[in-house]
This record gives sequence, structure tokens and C-alpha cells, in this order.
Amino acid sequence: MTTDELTLLAERNRKRLVEVVFRAKAGHIGGDLSCLNLMTALYFHVMQGLDPECPKAPGRDRFVLSKGHCVEALYVTLEARGFLASDVLDTLGQYGSILSGHPTIEVPGIEVNSGALGHGLPIGVGMALAAKMDQKPWRTYVLMGDGEQGEGSIYEAAMAANRYHLDNLVAIIDRNHLQISGNTEDVMPIDSIEQRWSAFGWQVTVLNGDSMADIVRSFDAIDYHCGKPHLLVANTTKGRGVSFMEGVAKWHHGVLNAEQCQQAVAEIEARIASLES
Repeated sequence: MTTDELTLLAERNRKRLVEVVFRAKAGHIGGDLSCLNLMTALYFHVMQGLDPECPKAPGRDRFVLSKGHCVEALYVTLEARGFLASDVLDTLGQYGSILSGHPTIEVPGIEVNSGALGHGLPIGVGMALAAKMDQKPWRTYVLMGDGEQGEGSIYEAAMAANRYHLDNLVAIIDRNHLQISGNTEDVMPIDSIEQRWSAFGWQVTVLNGDSMADIVRSFDAIDYHCGKPHLLVANTTKGRGVSFMEGVAKWHHGVLNAEQCQQAVAEIEARIASLES
């Protein structure tokens, strides 16, 4: 897909996300919206070997959503990619649904149960190491939150990834600067991320995660034969694409009312119409 096509798809996914979260009356919509561009690029441009008819295809690239509380963004992406039927996604928040508030392997296309913060990168390191040991070409991608960077297990995994030269591993930080308790730099400062991870032996790229063009350019520039694991620091906006949510901490897990949902959908529909024209 072209960058313009990916941008349009991300907006359609964004509209679907708002409607699904509103109907479910639950979700972490602020972080969902900040990482949705990244997920769209991963599933429709970056990852190889994905097959909705065979979700466990041996040669598929693997994705781990370490910031599992933003699973709604993953659900709408899986629906768009063909892994999840629309009538199943519409059951989010209902009794008996296979869709939980964090990823579970009951859902086609989801690799691991996740959401206990700090666990995703260690799992991703294990996956990438397994591929190296078995001499397989598939790659592993792990999406983390920036508030999650306070978890010590992440840095143990970062050291191991460097030790085993896991250049088939790409970690991404959704750097929207807001976590449940407020600004990351007030809760537990993590800057400079670039210096910190470079010191761990990672190849680090800083990008604009609100720009599909910059996301695509950054993924395309990865050297998977450099002998180093890769970190993409994606500077994003919490609540991206909905004016009254952008950069507002309460939308970490805020619940939309009917009027707010209508306004959010109208804003997104206007962008969709502009992109389609």
C-alpha cells in the first residue's frame, strides 16, 4: 500500500475504534489512538507472511502488544486485516465475548497473552532468539508504552537482545508522554531514551509517529543484518485525531458519551472525505 492509502486506512480504523470503544463503554482510547498509525503500518506494510486463513503460518512475522491495555487498537487492525470478523468485534464489552480488555490467544492473530507491563519485550526477545537458533527468517515486533519504561524487566531484556545480536527484533515505544498518573517525566523520567538504549547496544531511530510517511520511512530503513536489535521511538499524541482528546491525560481510559462520540466521528469522517477526494 502507498503512504496515502495507509493514511486513509488508519483514519477508517480510527473511526471504527471510536465507535467500538463507545459501544463497549470501556477501553483505553487515548493510547489506542496514539498507536493506531503504527499498528496500521505494521500490519499492512511491514510484517510479512500474515495469513488470516492460517493465523499460525510458520513463516509469519510475530507481533507482541506489550502495552496490552490498548488492545482495542489491535482489534480494529486485526478486523481490517481479515483476522477478526466484524460481528465478533461488535461483541467487545459483552458477556461471553472472546474479546478481553487485554490481548489473549483466543483471538485469531494474537500471539501471546499480554498486558502485565514489562513482559512484552522479554517475550519478544525469546521469540527472536528462537528464530535465530532455528535459522528462520521471520522477525519479531514489540510495541511498548512510554510509561511502561519504568519496568525493570524491559532493561534485562534489552541487555539480552544486545548480547545475542537480535537484529531480527524491532521494539517500538509509543512516546505520547502521558501515562495513567500524568506526564511520564513527572512520574518516572525516561529521557533521553535515545542515549539510554544506544548505551544498551541498540540501533535507535526517533520518528514522528503521527506521520504515516515518517513511520513507513523509518521501518523501511531498518538494517536487519547489522547485528544489533532495533528501537523505534515514535513521538505520538495521546488521543491522536480527536481534537478534545489530544494531549489530555484523562483520556488514558476515558469513556465517551454520545455527544463526544458524535463529535469524534464527525472529525474523522471529515478527514476521510478529504483523503478520498
